[in-house]
Amino acid sequence: MNRKTLVLPAVAGLLTPVLAACGTSDSGSNSGDAIVVGTTDRFTATADAPAPLDPAYAYDVGTWNVLRQTVQTLMAQPKGEGDPIPDAAESCTFTDSGSERYACKLREGLKFASGDPVTAADVKFSIERALRIDADSGVAALLNTIDTIETQGDREVVFHLKTADATFPYKLSTPVAGIVNPKDYQKDKLRDGFDVDGSGPYTFKADVKGDAIASATFTKNPSYKGSVTVNNDEVVLRAYDNADAMGTAIDKGDVDVMTRTMSPAQIQKLDGGSSDSVDLVDMPGLEIRYLAFNTTASTVKSKAVRQAMAQIINRGELVAKVYGTQAEPLYSLVPATVTGHSNSFFNKYGNPSVDKAKNLLGKAGITTPVKLTLHYTTDHYGSATKQEFQVLQKQLNSSGLFDVSIKGHPWATFRPAEQKGQYDVYGMGWFPDFPDADNFLAPFLDKDNFLGSPYSNTTIQRSLIPQSRREADRIGASNSLTEIQDIVAEDVPVLPLWQGKQYVGARNDITGVAYALNSSSTLQLWELGRGVSG
Repeated sequence: MNRKTLVLPAVAGLLTPVLAACGTSDSGSNSGDAIVVGTTDRFTATADAPAPLDPAYAYDVGTWNVLRQTVQTLMAQPKGEGDPIPDAAESCTFTDSGSERYACKLREGLKFASGDPVTAADVKFSIERALRIDADSGVAALLNTIDTIETQGDREVVFHLKTADATFPYKLSTPVAGIVNPKDYQKDKLRDGFDVDGSGPYTFKADVKGDAIASATFTKNPSYKGSVTVNNDEVVLRAYDNADAMGTAIDKGDVDVMTRTMSPAQIQKLDGGSSDSVDLVDMPGLEIRYLAFNTTASTVKSKAVRQAMAQIINRGELVAKVYGTQAEPLYSLVPATVTGHSNSFFNKYGNPSVDKAKNLLGKAGITTPVKLTLHYTTDHYGSATKQEFQVLQKQLNSSGLFDVSIKGHPWATFRPAEQKGQYDVYGMGWFPDFPDADNFLAPFLDKDNFLGSPYSNTTIQRSLIPQSRREADRIGASNSLTEIQDIVAEDVPVLPLWQGKQYVGARNDITGVAYALNSSSTLQLWELGRGVSG
C-alpha cells in the first residue's frame, strides 16, 4: 500500500513531530529540475479584491501559502509543531511579567531579495501599514492588541501592547506581520496585482492568465537568512481547475506533489495502493468547517432558528456520507486536539432530535417550515463541498421544519458577498493562523471579526478573550475558553460541523513530503527535495 502516515502525538494540546521527513535523504537535493506542486487553490484579482497577495490584505490559506515562502516574519512556526521560533529575528521575548511588552532583535545582515537591508524601521513600517490600511479582509484584527511600536537602532523593535496577549508571538509568525520594503509597498495603499517582494526563502514570479495565476515560480533566495533550510533551487506551483485534473497531472508525471485540495475519492484510491509511483501521506490537521449566520437577517435573526438547526444536523451522518475516515464530527469551533477544546454543542444539544428542534421553534413562535438558502463556495474547499451541502439540505428538509435550498458560488464572488452580509447562512472553512484555541474563537467573535459578522457578545469581547490571553500557560486559559464555547453553543452565531485530516500526494522520488504541510496547513515548500525513486 503506497501510504505513509505521519503520527504526531499530542503534548500539552499541541503536536510534536516524531517522524523524520519521508524520502531517502534528510536534506533533499539542491540540483535537478524544478519540483512541481499542484493545487486547486485559485489566486484571482477582482474589482472587489484587486490585491490578493498583499500581506496587508491576504487572509486565506492559499494566498498565505504564497506569502510564507516569500515575505519573512519576525517569528515562524517550527518545522513540526510547538511554540514559534525566531526567523527574521535573532531573538524575541516578553520583557515584562504581564505579557504587554515584546522585544525583538533582527538578525545581523538581513536583506531583502533586492539587496536592500532589512531594518527595524521596515518592520515598524510594515506592521503599522497593515493596521493603517485595515483591509476589509479582516486580517489586521490579528494585530489589534498592538498599541505602539518602538525602534531602537536598526535592529531592535519593541511592541507595546494594549492588553496582555500571550499569543502575540504566534501572531508575529503570520503573513500580516510580514516585513516588506517601503520602496515596493505604499504606506496607505494596497499593492494591486500579483507582485510579491520580501526577504523570505524564495523570490516569486507569477504567470498570469486573465485575472488569475496559472502558475507561480519560487526561486531560492540567496540572500535569505532565517530559521529554515531550503532543500531545492526552484518550485513551481501550478493551479488546476479541479482535483481530477490535478490527479491526472501527477499520474502523467507533470506534477511531483499535489496538495489541497484532493477529493475524498482520490484519497481513498491512493490509500488503497492504486499507484506504484505516487505515495499518499496523511498527517494531523486543524482544518474545520462550519455554517455561519448573518444574525441580523430576518430568516435567522431568531436564536431559536439557529438552535433548531444545531439540534437537527447529524454530523456523524454528514461525515460518513461525504468524507468517511477523512474527517470527524466537531462540536465546537476549537478542534478536539487543541488545548481548551470543549464539546459545547454536544453538551447542549446531544444527539440529533427533530422533536427537540420542533419544541424550540414552537416556544419562539416560529412558523414552519422555515425557508432558507444555504450558500457555499464551489472552488475553494474542495470538490466534495456541493455533496456536503446536499446532505445538509436533506437533513434539514427531512425534518419538516425547514424548506432549504442550496446555491454555490465561485470564491471570488462568494467571499465579498459574505463580507457584505448578502448571505443569511453560508458555509465556511478555517485553517488556523496558529495552533492555539484563541485563533479558533477570536477571529469569529471579537470586534472587527474575520466574517464581518454582526454578532457581538460583550462578555466574550471585553472579559473572556482578554482574560484567556493573559495566561502564558495555555492550560490555565481553559476555563475562559470553555465559557466562550458554551456561549457560542447557546447563541449559535456559527455552527461547527467537522474537523478534517490533511493529505499530500507525491511521486516517490520526492523527499521531505511529511513536512510539506504543518498542522495549520502551512505549505513548507523548502522541505521538498529530489531523492531516488523507490
